Amino acid sequence: MAREGNTRVDDEPVLEVVEVSKRFLGVTALDRVSFALRAGEVHGLVGENGAGKSTLIKVLTGVHQPDGGELRQSGRRVAFGTPIQAQQAGISTIYQEVNLVPLLSIAGNVHLGREPRTRWGLVDWSRMNATAGELLADYGIHEDVRRPLGELSVGGQQMVALARAISVDARVVIMDEPTSSLEPREVETLLAVIGRLHRQSIAVLYISHRMEELYRICDRVTVLRDGRRVHTGPLAELDRIELVSRMLGREVGDIREHGATSFGHDRHAAKEPLLRAENLSSPHRLAGVSVTVRPGEIVGLAGLLGSGRSETARAVVGALPLDGGTVLLAGKPVRRNNIGAAMRAGISMLAEDRKADGIIPTLSVRENIVLAALPRLSRFGVVSRARQDRIVRAFMTRLRIKAVSPDQKVAELSGGNQQKVLLARWLCTQPTVLLLDEPTRGIDVGAKAEVQALIEELAEEGLGVLLISSEMEELVDGADRVVVLRDGAVVGELVGDQVTEDNVLAAIAAVDEGNPDD
Repeated sequence: MAREGNTRVDDEPVLEVVEVSKRFLGVTALDRVSFALRAGEVHGLVGENGAGKSTLIKVLTGVHQPDGGELRQSGRRVAFGTPIQAQQAGISTIYQEVNLVPLLSIAGNVHLGREPRTRWGLVDWSRMNATAGELLADYGIHEDVRRPLGELSVGGQQMVALARAISVDARVVIMDEPTSSLEPREVETLLAVIGRLHRQSIAVLYISHRMEELYRICDRVTVLRDGRRVHTGPLAELDRIELVSRMLGREVGDIREHGATSFGHDRHAAKEPLLRAENLSSPHRLAGVSVTVRPGEIVGLAGLLGSGRSETARAVVGALPLDGGTVLLAGKPVRRNNIGAAMRAGISMLAEDRKADGIIPTLSVRENIVLAALPRLSRFGVVSRARQDRIVRAFMTRLRIKAVSPDQKVAELSGGNQQKVLLARWLCTQPTVLLLDEPTRGIDVGAKAEVQALIEELAEEGLGVLLISSEMEELVDGADRVVVLRDGAVVGELVGDQVTEDNVLAAIAAVDEGNPDD
């Protein structure tokens, strides 16, 4: 439930968004979004990937200009052309990634751009260090403020960013996933600071995927979905399952009548696991996650944004540093934190962002497909063009990749065909287990159906598949078993006829039949 003993929140909005729209290259990121942030309240902003949260923050802070609608501050229309203008108006932002200067001293970062001066116009280092030390002590930081910021932990740097943001006479503080890099002790300090801001009538817009934090500190919540505001209201009036259903666009129905931890028939249960990942742990990301994949099985990973789905897949393939846990393929240990070792063992991964982590747009279809398989195709350091052609044409035919020729630039293909090229690249490596992170995101309906059919076909041939998807239908229709994650930990596992939307939602929201609001 929401926090108790809140002081009175002023009804007059300190910052208001009125019918704001924003488009990028014809794509609508915000569609007539409205909400009001009151002085002295902590207002949660939630939504899945692509909901519009980041775009809204950038409009509020002057990074983007709205294409429609307006912003109002204390009832007056305002327009921020730059982030500096927004900051001068009393709007401070603390981003998930610390955006300060690591080589500069802690005190220098706190006072960056507004250093105290002596009467001769020089920086008053003594006064700057003293005031920075006093300020940071309120945030649980008792460090020598003359040290470079980069010597602090990520959590310590985050607390310095928070202290700086609040010290500029802020009336509104926007916090974007502020606890994602903090230790439990630092989280408690941050939440205590938010409580103090609340008592000082400073408005806080709090973006987080962590339900426990939202229900602990937020007065109200706004839910965005597909660029639209779908709900604003007191958080205390929504239990967790209702909040999750609004975020995902699903009806609550009779979810509470379903047990999220019961098991149906597992048709793959008799098979020995191909992949066994046990107790995967990474600070702030994974807390003892275990998952298995058997031959011919499609295992889905479900959960909200930030639940640890992608992190689990990246850990298995060696792309996320682990400080604990083991990965075994066919019973043999795979060298931890090593992508090359995982690939040689037979684990390949299709990453979520095909533009950032996948296709190389300046290369041809052929070059993109054979890229991962070059070590296997080479002989004495020479790669046969004929062998390349045979493999490329075989995969282009099997995956029905539509291109003028293998030499066409991959950037000229449709999104669906680019995704197929990436699938072909990893299938070229002849994997035993294939990890697919959002394999159908951003492609048209026809291409999506083809990719889904291909995944089923690969599983039927004995490939083990770990499937991550934000689309509930894709998991329910495509997975034999679904493992549900929340806050980097496994909270439920569903098999066979237990894999339903209601059961997945119930596990995500952690519904307790004895206390549905918990």
